[in-house]
Amino acid sequence: MGKLVVTEFISLDGVIEDPGGAEQYRHGGWTFKYDQGDEGGKLKFGELMAADAQLLGRVTYDGFAKAWPTMEGTGEFGEKMNAMPKFVVSTTLAEPTWNNTTVLKGGSDLVQEVDALKQQFAGDILVAGSAKLVQSLLAEDLVDELHLMVFPIALGGGKRLFADGAEATSLKLTETKQSGAVAILILQREG
Repeated sequence: MGKLVVTEFISLDGVIEDPGGAEQYRHGGWTFKYDQGDEGGKLKFGELMAADAQLLGRVTYDGFAKAWPTMEGTGEFGEKMNAMPKFVVSTTLAEPTWNNTTVLKGGSDLVQEVDALKQQFAGDILVAGSAKLVQSLLAEDLVDELHLMVFPIALGGGKRLFADGAEATSLKLTETKQSGAVAILILQREG
């Protein structure tokens, strides 16, 4: 049975919006100001290699689907990104263009859909970005593990990992390390 792993670039004040600068957020690309170190690259490579599938929200999917199929020189990482099964939660996407993509409706079916994915895959199901989807997954207690790369910046606003008014979420810190200017935190669901 697979586990659901959420991976995020996150600011000190919990913002996960537009770390790469492609979404027109006023602070877009905020991660590029900092050295992520060797361990940051190893974390991202290891996450993808441990994953059997990706689960994405519509905005993140659109960004990935636009960029990854045309990237050259990405080696094993890019090959896996493009070849692996991808599931996008959307009520409006009908014809996904990125190969190996399946559309999930989400909503009230989200718990059943994620449970079915966990049964289908033995490896991890990786969720990157996808703020709205991740907030829903956290609210339904579906996230097994969080991988956070914490950047030393407070952005003052933007989409956050944890929604305002959400229930308290208790996690177990299982690993910490510094890599360049960022802190890497690995947390697991308690129980």
